[in-house]
Amino acid sequence: MSEITILSPHVADLIAAGEVVERPASVIKELIENSFDAGAKNIMVEIKGGGMTYIKVTDDGCGMLPEDAGMCFMRHATSKLRDERGLECIGTMGFRGEALAAISSVSRIELMTRRKETDTGTRVVLEAGDIVEMTPFGCPEGTTMIVRDLFHNTPARLKFMKSDRTEGSACLACALRCALGRPDVSVRFLKDGEEGFFSPGDGKINSCAYSLLGRETALEFLECESSADGVSVAGFVGSPKAAHGNRAKQFFFCNGRNIKSQLLQTAVEQAYKNTLLTGRYPSCVIYLCVSPAAVDVNVHPAKTEVKFRDERQVFDVVYYAALSALERAGSPGETKTPNLVISSVPPKKDFFKSMNSSEFREKYAGPQKPADPAGFSSTTGSSSYGLRSAASENHTHTIVWTRNAGFSGSLKMRESESPYRISAIPEDSGGTHNVSVSKAAFDVSVSPCESSPCVKQDESTGSIVEVIPETLSRFRIIGEAIKTYIIVEKDDELIFIDKHAAHERMIFDSLKRQGHEIMSQALLVPVTVRLSAEEIELIEKNTEHLSQLGFEIEPYGSDSVILRSVPAETAVSDASAMVEEICEKLKKNFSLSPDEKTDDILHTIACKAAIKAGWDTSQEELSKIAEEVLSGKVRYCPHGRPVSVTFTKKQLDKEFSRIL
Repeated sequence: MSEITILSPHVADLIAAGEVVERPASVIKELIENSFDAGAKNIMVEIKGGGMTYIKVTDDGCGMLPEDAGMCFMRHATSKLRDERGLECIGTMGFRGEALAAISSVSRIELMTRRKETDTGTRVVLEAGDIVEMTPFGCPEGTTMIVRDLFHNTPARLKFMKSDRTEGSACLACALRCALGRPDVSVRFLKDGEEGFFSPGDGKINSCAYSLLGRETALEFLECESSADGVSVAGFVGSPKAAHGNRAKQFFFCNGRNIKSQLLQTAVEQAYKNTLLTGRYPSCVIYLCVSPAAVDVNVHPAKTEVKFRDERQVFDVVYYAALSALERAGSPGETKTPNLVISSVPPKKDFFKSMNSSEFREKYAGPQKPADPAGFSSTTGSSSYGLRSAASENHTHTIVWTRNAGFSGSLKMRESESPYRISAIPEDSGGTHNVSVSKAAFDVSVSPCESSPCVKQDESTGSIVEVIPETLSRFRIIGEAIKTYIIVEKDDELIFIDKHAAHERMIFDSLKRQGHEIMSQALLVPVTVRLSAEEIELIEKNTEHLSQLGFEIEPYGSDSVILRSVPAETAVSDASAMVEEICEKLKKNFSLSPDEKTDDILHTIACKAAIKAGWDTSQEELSKIAEEVLSGKVRYCPHGRPVSVTFTKKQLDKEFSRIL
């Protein structure tokens, strides 16, 4: 007996529905595209219950005759394709004739339509794909489609739907992308009676982008335009300073169709090469116009992916359009020849005020022991290397060991190179010790240790002693390369240190030591961050976790959140970008444990708080970072990248053929 059976047309329609109708947003996409193909100039979209219970799309397009109204819900029924040769040159949004059949098979539908030349319209009511009523009906010119109770007859699909808020936001985002692709059509979106957006439909891409994406985004846009050999590009790219933590603000359209294209995405981002930090992405609205015969849109059930006949040509046109826009704005996408900066440049902003200040120690090194009223504490990053001394008239110094480890070797003053004598201190003895210091002596007796100290004299009193490992006293900071890499000479080695990566690690380690009690700072003016429906849902699920890390975030409307507090190490200007990056990481790593999620979020906080490549940095800051790296405390950034590269004298001699 045969085990193979032929599926009934109804079951086949349900399978097709799974390919075309994934969620309420899929229904909205198909219905709006049908309205575009009908020549509509005004479209109204209304949803209730996240689109699961009610979707209504009304247009002023050409409408349908009664016989067409009954046939349009049949599978593969379409007015846009006649034969297989039509697939070679598709100029409409839809063409397969599957969408309405798929939608009607999993919902209850009411259709009202009338053509301009007829006096009476037609009303069609369907239940699970079957027509239950079809009568003449008085209605305005155009078409109105009402979809109710989506997936009511497919519980397996229904249980995978998300909250009404999430599905509603997805519907809004989908309708917005459709409207953005057709500036010549006015689209209004209503969600539970409230207007979500409205596009003017005046045919101007700048007014369309302004009304749909908002004033703040539109003002950061740079116009771009290019054409070659039948391929033309128009639209906008965002300025580098307005980059985002994800690609949610990238929109690509081919002949008015919203598409996802790795090719176009790479072309735009290549134009920004060397102008954006790692993990930052430009925003853009790109309208690509090509011959319908030069692009294949029949490669994906949702028609969101396309293939171009000449990908190289398309890439070049988009790339140079974006690049020329950046160059006109004074931000070229290609880096000029880098300059090697040897001399110290006064910083625009002194981030730590003083690298030895108590503020820096408390912020990045953790709590320190209280200092003597007349004393001095030497710290490097997370802990003090040696001793703190307070001078008295009889040259007796109070030495405080802040680390249970002794030191050995010579003590030298950084400025005068004049050595001191310090009496011996028992090995591994912490606490306070009174010792005699003599300027006449040229040696020192200190407890044995792997590292040796050097001293620094306070110019005001002439008696302050600072102790750091001798291994660090032998390095010399030459300068910076490209305002990114600290160049250090140590013995017979030349060391390049990535200042951002090293400082990021210092902050990350400090945050980890604080555990789950990250200090936060309240924002004087709360920051509003626009997010997708999925990102808002992630924020809500992780609100308590984010609160422990110093964030206070509240939902604000259907597509935004308000940021009221951020971790103390964060600059307010980075707050919005930080939330975007955190959402992106939560999306990718939803299955991680709480501790792993915490580390991921701390990576982002540390990255935003760290010194950035291209910033002017004071000599004290450079020295502090160099000491941390050369001491071995900082070897890798939180993401695992090395923070330094070493070239030996022998390697350099070989490069210059000084040795063979």
